[in-house]
Amino acid sequence: MDWRPDRKAKKAIYKQLAEYIENGIADGTFPSDKPLPSERYLAKELNLNRSTVVAAYDELEANGLIQRNRGSGTTISKDIWGIAKKRIPSWNRYIEAGSFLPNLPVTQRIRKEAVEHKLINLASGELSEDLFPVKFLREITSTRSFIGSLGYDHPQGSAILRNTLTKHVKKYRGIETKSSSILITSGAQQALHLVVQCLLKAGDAVAIEDPSYNYNLPIFQSAGLKIYYLPVGKDGINPDDLLSLYKKHRIRMIFLNPSYHNPTGTLMNEKKRKAILEISSEYGIPVVEDDPYSLISFTGDKIPTLKSIDMNGNVLYISSLSKIVASGLRIGWIIGPTSVIERLSDAKQQIDFGHSSFTQWIANDFLESENFQFHIKGLAKQLEKRRNQIVASLNFYLKDEVEFSIPQGGIHIWVKLKKDCNEMQLLEESIKRGVIYVPGSTMGSKKGYARFTFAREDEKSIDEGIKRFSEALHFL
Repeated sequence: MDWRPDRKAKKAIYKQLAEYIENGIADGTFPSDKPLPSERYLAKELNLNRSTVVAAYDELEANGLIQRNRGSGTTISKDIWGIAKKRIPSWNRYIEAGSFLPNLPVTQRIRKEAVEHKLINLASGELSEDLFPVKFLREITSTRSFIGSLGYDHPQGSAILRNTLTKHVKKYRGIETKSSSILITSGAQQALHLVVQCLLKAGDAVAIEDPSYNYNLPIFQSAGLKIYYLPVGKDGINPDDLLSLYKKHRIRMIFLNPSYHNPTGTLMNEKKRKAILEISSEYGIPVVEDDPYSLISFTGDKIPTLKSIDMNGNVLYISSLSKIVASGLRIGWIIGPTSVIERLSDAKQQIDFGHSSFTQWIANDFLESENFQFHIKGLAKQLEKRRNQIVASLNFYLKDEVEFSIPQGGIHIWVKLKKDCNEMQLLEESIKRGVIYVPGSTMGSKKGYARFTFAREDEKSIDEGIKRFSEALHFL
């Protein structure tokens, strides 16, 4: 056998072997009337662990290419071409070849564990069920008439909702805009996808915060962008760092989450906000402001968004109802120059033919009602209680073993671990003990951190979760 695995390649050796055998089946190297080499023979011939060969054969069997016959070895499947003599697609090869990259394995693991097992969830950025304004939303659906159309809506979203949003963002976020400058999206995530896909091209340089929620989003890599990082300090990024990056790499776009930043919880001060906008205006660099949390202030202060002090139209403003009302509504929006909004809405039409008129109606009625302000005030109070609990639990169970700043809003707390330990081992030990969180390296370039989210669990569960995390940390 002339073939040998490439041990320096990023692709796992068992996948290389499975691909070699699959190609051999297709070109006749392995005839359909003869058994395939045994696992023991291949392991010896290729100097591999037998488990590697077994994994390769497992994959081929799962794809319907081979049959394992006890006593007579492994053979090529007789149904490989089916009755019509057609090959079964090698789906794994298609999956690997796709241009849209998957989430990081650890991110996939966290989501899978959170869904499939009853763990204390300090990882999810979603509100708990008891924080949803269920009573108010039910009132809308049961007592008010549906005001939308059941056909395809306006490409930019419901005209009624967009008009309501112009009043909402002026009152709560200090933004002056018009309905033609708003696009309704399926949450903030779709908004980010549209911006990246429509306004940037492969090879463009972009700047994101470090750490950052955007750090573990594959959309930037899928688009072939060059990513450069802006360290986040106690009150946001340093504008001088942005200027330096621009001069060195000709940054084409800046992605910022300046209000109760995910994951650090920091609030960028007004001086830095103005400096960033000055750099943006001087060099013509667009700023994408992602603002899910500015209404969740524990101090009651009104947070000035970047967009509210943007006098030149340099900021694309993204927000949603996911973190403050209900993630299941899937209501987000982008505010920007009309020409940009029209470009993005054209792309959205190609993807989904526009947003659900039913959820837009619910969102519109809730935003227009007095119940919205009542809900936001209550939500901030409840989240502040949970923030206080997680701070107390970290101080009680971990004391001098961690460092953190206390966030004054939002839903995240960013914790530095003083103990040097393997991040993945710590995560596995925590999962064994029934708690899940987000390891810091999935959100930034530095290891030794953890992001805990306090929106998903009540105070009792938060305390128990930090206790279990501390036990995992002490075990290592």
